[in-house]
Amino acid sequence: MENNKILIVDDEDPIRQFMKINLDYQGYQTVEAASGEEAIKVFEAERPAVAILDIMLPGISGYEVCEKIRDISPMTGIIMVSAKSQDIDKILGLEKGADDYIIKPFNPQELILRIRSLMRRVNLTSNQDKEKTKQTITDGPFTLDIYAKSFFKNDKEIDVTPTEFTILENFINNKGKAMTRDEIMAMTWGNNYSNDTKIVDVNIRRIRAKIEDNPAKPEYIETVWGTGYRWK
Repeated sequence: MENNKILIVDDEDPIRQFMKINLDYQGYQTVEAASGEEAIKVFEAERPAVAILDIMLPGISGYEVCEKIRDISPMTGIIMVSAKSQDIDKILGLEKGADDYIIKPFNPQELILRIRSLMRRVNLTSNQDKEKTKQTITDGPFTLDIYAKSFFKNDKEIDVTPTEFTILENFINNKGKAMTRDEIMAMTWGNNYSNDTKIVDVNIRRIRAKIEDNPAKPEYIETVWGTGYRWK
């Protein structure tokens, strides 16, 4: 059975209730926290599939909560929420390991679309799909276990986020093809995704840091100037 539990972290009760009402109506299970410290405790007790983290929290920040959740559970989906629209806030959240970000005030339908997209990347393949899906994909030193959502280099597991796993899967399935940022966004986040393409660049940078011997001179993910990226 798929995990559809969502952790809502915001110090403002009206905002938490706004998200809770909309998510409960969509059939998700919701749990809440009003501070960073409380968020860690609730996360460890409830193990939600997705966490929605406000950046500005009393105590430890949403950025720190994001890092701690990543340490505990790399395959949890994380959406950062910010009242700021500056690129530095978006990029910092992604660098800390978030899968997505959304800016306040937001339409509840936009949040639902983001969560649905992320849930598809987080949850294990269903039994029906499992029979149709090749269990592993191998390319050179890399192996992706599709069902377990695990990624290996030279038989050593590397922790990747749900978004990073999906990008790697799409890269390996399209080896040698130069893909634009828009193509990568559509294949990873879905055709209705509305954020800018910087989210692709940050995820590529994170992946390179994990899989390349020298991220400054990437051997596997090549930058195609004027286009995007290619898996070599």
